[in-house]
Amino acid sequence: MPIYKIRGIDVDFPFEAYDCQIVYMEKVIQSLQEGCNALLESPTGTGKTLSLLCATLAWRKSLGDFLTTTNEDKNRYSGSQHSQSQSTENPRSNYPVIIYTSRTHSQLKQVIRELKTSNYRPKMAVLGSREQMCIHDEVRLLRGRAQNNACHYLCKKRLCRHYTRVSEYMKSHHEPGNEPFDIEDLVNIGRTKGPCPYYLSRELHKVVDILFAPYNYLIDPGNRRSLMGIQWNNAVLIFDEAHNLEGVCADAASFDLPLGSLTACISEAKQCVDVCIARRVIEKSADKQRDPDNYAILRALLLKLEKRIAEVTIESKELGFTRPGNYIYEFLSDLNITYETANMLIDTIDNAALLLEEESMTDTGMQTKTKGTVCRLESIRDILNIIFRDGGKSHSKFYCFHVQESQQSNMDSFKGKVSRTLSWWCFNPGLAMEEFIRLGVRSIILTSGTLSPLDSFALELNLKFPVRLENPHVISPHQIWVGVVPSGPSGYPLNSSYRNRDFLEYKQELGNAIVNFARIVPDGLLVFFPSYYMMDRCIECWKNKGHSSSTDFSTIWDRICRTKQPVVEPRQSSLFPHAIEDFEAKLRDSTTSGAIFFAVCRGKVSEGLDFADQAGRAVVITGMPFSMKTDPKVRLKRQYLDQQALSQNKDSKVLTGEEWYVQQAARAVNQAVGRVIRHRHDYGAIIFCDERFAQQNRQCQMSYWLRPHIKCYPKFGDVVFTLTRFFREKGTCGTLKPKPAETLSIVKTRLPEHKISLPKMLPCLASTTEHCSRKSLSSVLADSRSNIFNKLGQVVPANRSTLSNKANCHLTVHNLRESSLKESQCHDDEVVDLTSDTPYHEQPIEDASTPSIKKLRTSKIDSSVVDCECDEWLHNGHSRSSLEKFSSSSSTGGHNKEISGLSPYGSVNYGTYDKDICTQHGQFGSAMISNGEINTEKTTEKPSREEDIRSSSLPHGDKETRGSAFLMQVQEKLTVAEYKEFVGLMKALKSKTMKITSVLGSIAKLFFAPERICLLKRFKDFVPTKYHPIYEEHLRANGAAD
Repeated sequence: MPIYKIRGIDVDFPFEAYDCQIVYMEKVIQSLQEGCNALLESPTGTGKTLSLLCATLAWRKSLGDFLTTTNEDKNRYSGSQHSQSQSTENPRSNYPVIIYTSRTHSQLKQVIRELKTSNYRPKMAVLGSREQMCIHDEVRLLRGRAQNNACHYLCKKRLCRHYTRVSEYMKSHHEPGNEPFDIEDLVNIGRTKGPCPYYLSRELHKVVDILFAPYNYLIDPGNRRSLMGIQWNNAVLIFDEAHNLEGVCADAASFDLPLGSLTACISEAKQCVDVCIARRVIEKSADKQRDPDNYAILRALLLKLEKRIAEVTIESKELGFTRPGNYIYEFLSDLNITYETANMLIDTIDNAALLLEEESMTDTGMQTKTKGTVCRLESIRDILNIIFRDGGKSHSKFYCFHVQESQQSNMDSFKGKVSRTLSWWCFNPGLAMEEFIRLGVRSIILTSGTLSPLDSFALELNLKFPVRLENPHVISPHQIWVGVVPSGPSGYPLNSSYRNRDFLEYKQELGNAIVNFARIVPDGLLVFFPSYYMMDRCIECWKNKGHSSSTDFSTIWDRICRTKQPVVEPRQSSLFPHAIEDFEAKLRDSTTSGAIFFAVCRGKVSEGLDFADQAGRAVVITGMPFSMKTDPKVRLKRQYLDQQALSQNKDSKVLTGEEWYVQQAARAVNQAVGRVIRHRHDYGAIIFCDERFAQQNRQCQMSYWLRPHIKCYPKFGDVVFTLTRFFREKGTCGTLKPKPAETLSIVKTRLPEHKISLPKMLPCLASTTEHCSRKSLSSVLADSRSNIFNKLGQVVPANRSTLSNKANCHLTVHNLRESSLKESQCHDDEVVDLTSDTPYHEQPIEDASTPSIKKLRTSKIDSSVVDCECDEWLHNGHSRSSLEKFSSSSSTGGHNKEISGLSPYGSVNYGTYDKDICTQHGQFGSAMISNGEINTEKTTEKPSREEDIRSSSLPHGDKETRGSAFLMQVQEKLTVAEYKEFVGLMKALKSKTMKITSVLGSIAKLFFAPERICLLKRFKDFVPTKYHPIYEEHLRANGAAD
């Protein structure tokens, strides 16, 4: 494994590191060496986790060897006091402990898997919840507080055999933690050898080099206090996947108390009174913990609180009742709830929880009256801990007191009645971070793939981050397509703002755009909406609305389902696993071209799921996911930030309410975008279907690696064309993996038409394909791209045209053709004869000083002339040679037999541009596409003089002459890769390895682009009459029907 010297530290890395990984590790080590905080963004797929682990552990190892099991450690678990003195005397225990946290257990499992790939073997432990770790036959079936209470009761009574075996196991086994392990490994130890995995992890964490834990173990004060063995002074805290850390910190310091929950607490207090009275009669005990008077007082206080909340005057249902944060103390003091009485209430609630748990048990074991005992009173205890923290009131200035009326659902005890909720919201997420500063931690490292914009993160958390990084991606530019789509197929603006989102025209336009994307994008397609409301309204509209055309009654939803099977993200968390399974099953279904997942920004799909490779080839963002401004929490947060900004020094950086509001939406977009491009060899597209993404101030808030790739496409036709070409090239190139550099120059050489014969081309085309197939097309394209651009100058960029206007055209087509004949006579030795056995790519290149007929035609003739010319020629009644005759003259036998012929790009209908959507707003006609522009009006103009000349110069002779002319236009309009595909289709037709219907479909895909409509129309001349109806379907789908 390579070793990198970074800031004087030897970093043992398991692979050859990318440049961005070296930079990332350098920033990590800088933060650790200088003892400062770091804010590091590195896109998914750049090896962020492995780089973070290796850099941190290399720095830790530079201070001294990792903790290993010693003879002294064998007695470490004989007693808690002895254990504590041992760790104090051991000099190695003074080394900084690394605490690595992430949001979920599944993310931590992935981190530990990365640790196993490295050479570092620190002493480690992993913490988890009872839900993941409990192996007790009955307790493991419970959830939440019911499970915690049952565990506490059994352990206190020493009735759990797994709990009692922990200390015995630790005395005889010293290897746990020397090798990387995860929660599943601990569970296996528990099942095979007996100790409780949960309490085993609590013992292991006391002496470690690195500890893995979920966020809440650090952010929640109660969980943090339970980590008795951690030496916080000089510790290193790492928050991975930290993009939502500010929200987690604020939520952990806030609470909402609905009256429904308060009513349940009052009932539990009454139950405690009844239980104590009954037990006193039976047991005749004077235990103060069983004094019914304590619970009677608690119940009386809760009743007063309920009444007090109900009496609050709410003048406006929308605004509610709002006061500064310190109002909570005045509000509770009327109930005699103060700092002096709060601790007594907390103790009483703890005793009540234990009492209720005991009451739910039987002497025979874990039979419960209900599905476990959930003590609602514990929520009151948590609220009191938040309000009366630290013995002071200074933190209340970061809070807001709010009472809101809300309509309850029919599922709760109020059955649709109006209820109230008391809230105390924290608007300073930095409170949790300030606690770590007071504990004396060395460094806090926040990292994620989507932290942008970084400034708001630092300001929100109220921390200084001297070390910052926004890393680029490891992928190449050709692996990503990023485009802003400001308008749909008919030109109607795409804007999901509050003013536009309910317009029928907007929802139809968005739906029609997605129909086209579903046809173009292979395999998995993700579509993200700003909210569940928007997703529901759009899908409802698409199921009821279809084309404006009277000839097609299918709905937008029907047309989406023709190409991709839909899955919709459910609101209920319990249904989400089923939705994921459904999506995976539909992706595997070979009878369709993939699946489409409709989801919501900030939802479950946008957070932490991996849609690599075929699972997510493109993501569509349908709008800016702004939170509702009328939401009380959002409104008050903005007011709080605006007030803070006014009170701050003008020279200091501040975050206003509007800036926070916009940046929260941008961060949600970045998170959704991160579902695609999951590794070095992945590729995909990111489609922004909202005109607001074209604004510079929106783009600058996107992730750093994404910004250089963003292009704005003013016309929807440009989007379809470039996106189709992107996926066609990826489908042709196959898997994108690094290969040795190969040099092969391919230049599209202009061929004189008298040297080309369509019926005679098949043998040489087969030869061409065989020779070209020796090289990877991806490497061929990469090596030849600059050569093509420099020598021919005819390849037009995706989003603009180099064709001149007809007014600037000084050469007639007749003159051009004459010059081409002279040129071919003068340079006969340079003519490529497709009837020979010489491979196409080995032909000599035209002299750069000799003007190519293709170059002249491309630079001097407007593409509309070519379109009209082809149309005119097709309608002049010339004799048509059929593809049936062509096939029979090229090979023996009739039509091809049934075989399984697949397009090189999979089964997706690439490039099937949905032109029926151009009939919106009463505009209905034979839509034409020219220069990527959609024209919804019928073209009734007569051809110009130049068009007449061009038309009269076309061959009127036998099928070979007309076939030669057609082939010339094919070579002229197609790229190298596309021409290779065309060759393959002709070869497949000759060798009878493809059905003719498949050939027709593939040809339609090749000729769908605006400047290729003439090819699409003219190819009908070579289609057998019996297959005209099938081919005409393709013409209609691409807006080329006569």
